[in-house]
Amino acid sequence: MVADNTIFLMMAHSGEKPFHCELCDTSFSEEDSLNKHMKTHSRPKTLQCKLCDAAFPRRADLKKHKRVHTGERPFQCEVCDTSFSEKGCLNRHMRIHTGEKPFHCELCGAAFSRKGHLSRHERIHTGEKPYQCVLCGAAFSEKGTLNQHMNFHTGEKPFQCGLCDAAFSDRSSFSRHVRSHTGEKPFQCEMCNAAFLQKGDLNQHRRIHTGEKPFQCGLCDSAFSRKSILTQHMKTHTGEKPFQCELCVEAISQKDHLSDHMKIHRGDKPFQCEFCEATFSHKGNFTRHLQIHSGEKPFHCEVCNAAFTREGHFNRHMRIHTGEKPCHCELCVAAFLDSSDLKKHMVVHTKKKP
Repeated sequence: MVADNTIFLMMAHSGEKPFHCELCDTSFSEEDSLNKHMKTHSRPKTLQCKLCDAAFPRRADLKKHKRVHTGERPFQCEVCDTSFSEKGCLNRHMRIHTGEKPFHCELCGAAFSRKGHLSRHERIHTGEKPYQCVLCGAAFSEKGTLNQHMNFHTGEKPFQCGLCDAAFSDRSSFSRHVRSHTGEKPFQCEMCNAAFLQKGDLNQHRRIHTGEKPFQCGLCDSAFSRKSILTQHMKTHTGEKPFQCELCVEAISQKDHLSDHMKIHRGDKPFQCEFCEATFSHKGNFTRHLQIHSGEKPFHCEVCNAAFTREGHFNRHMRIHTGEKPCHCELCVAAFLDSSDLKKHMVVHTKKKP
């Protein structure tokens, strides 16, 4: 019994509260206090608020509720000026200053200052998404995310920019927009000095350092660091060319390639070789030209000793080893290493020279 009392006294001095209520964020240093507290959840709610329809089992609960209407905040933080209507809210707030995180995840060891934050975190492991949209069926792990999602259906945009007329349906989009005014770039690369407005941009940038290419083409072996580049690449397989030149009949698969194409009409050749008089309208052509002077052949075959200045030539060469023929004729069963061979073959069917 003396040992038990000693343990309780130690908890009282240390502030440790290992007994947590599963129905709210309240914690206790003694199990008996937790048991008494649990009864408050099961008691009949006979005490009615005169200002609204809320009802409570205890007079103390009703007293705390009345502060919602009066705005009274009698519990003040001694470290900062923040005040609260409930002592429990003050206790939770104090963990910001003390750094205390009593709620621990059993699966990864992450620690949190509030039980609600732990519950949200645990859904990362379980995949649980208890908050479902009644209009489209989308499910979310947090109620706040569902509330913001509903704004897309209602058209409501409660997040208004104070510097321009822009308005947003969710807080994250609003925060990103505000940075466009302030110039703030809070997401910094730890490998170089690059900084970014959005975390997603930082994640994409990191792939430059890691070489990671998570977006794989399902039709060939090409892989890319960005989904947008994969989308552009897929047009090489589908033949889609949505961008039409207004000055000739040329159709282009990518918008930036159309900009490059327009230089042909304007005669722009801004890229000048330092070793000869050659000029180029495209930076890619200029870079490849420089390899003639340097003799650089960065693309090496691992099967034989062949090396190439261009990645396209390297890819074509590798098909000799693999036997892959990705360019198929739609009119017969013939297949070829590259599109130029396919075009030559099409003369057989069309009788027109390419």
